[in-house]
Amino acid sequence: MNVVRGDVVLVKFLFSDGSGRSKLRPALVVQTDDMNNRITDTIIAAISTKSHRTSEYQVAIDVATPEGLLSGLRFTSMVQCENLLTIDTVLFQAVIGHLPESIMLQINGALKDVFALD
Repeated sequence: MNVVRGDVVLVKFLFSDGSGRSKLRPALVVQTDDMNNRITDTIIAAISTKSHRTSEYQVAIDVATPEGLLSGLRFTSMVQCENLLTIDTVLFQAVIGHLPESIMLQINGALKDVFALD
């Protein structure tokens, strides 16, 4: 599946407990379009409705706003920029939306904080 940076995709996330169980969840493509065109693996950030774990490394997507509506998400959620995964795009179930530049700028800031980049 071809994806671009800012796409919101559905993907089966394996549970981190090693049980082999998985759950279909949304995620945000954060890898550059140049790399997305070169290789089939891409870097994604998990998206969760759990706001009790909110940190400075997360960006809220409010589905009640025009920008949030573009995400394709059903519920207000948090992009967890500290929870990254590299995955082959053949495992994506669907692209459900795309985040606008205004939100991607916030994502960029959170990713810089995660990696302590200037």
